[in-house]
Amino acid sequence: MSTKVNIKKKLMLEALRKSLGIVTNACKEVGIDRTLYYRWLKEDEVFRHKVEELEDIALDFAESMLLKKIKDEDTTAIIFYMKTKGKKRGYIEKHEVNSNVAGTLTIVREIINSNG
Repeated sequence: MSTKVNIKKKLMLEALRKSLGIVTNACKEVGIDRTLYYRWLKEDEVFRHKVEELEDIALDFAESMLLKKIKDEDTTAIIFYMKTKGKKRGYIEKHEVNSNVAGTLTIVREIINSNG
């Protein structure tokens, strides 16, 4: 592999980190086509592994933003967090589907805290 390609890959990884994984923005910054990026991803296992590591950075960032919303007492953020992270404590979303005689469906949704 040429030195030029290695430099472009390093630049691409840095651009992906700065763009939180948004491929189009990173490709534009580096000046490569998206198809080249995806070819690198497919053919270069080391490059693919480094890209996958960057995905965790983006998730960490998003999770930190969610936690800020929770600290601000944002009800939607709190409910989302409990539905995803609170399952082991019994916070689940239950969907019940019932049909009546006419054949229409009634969907009942409720959030259940099985601990209380």
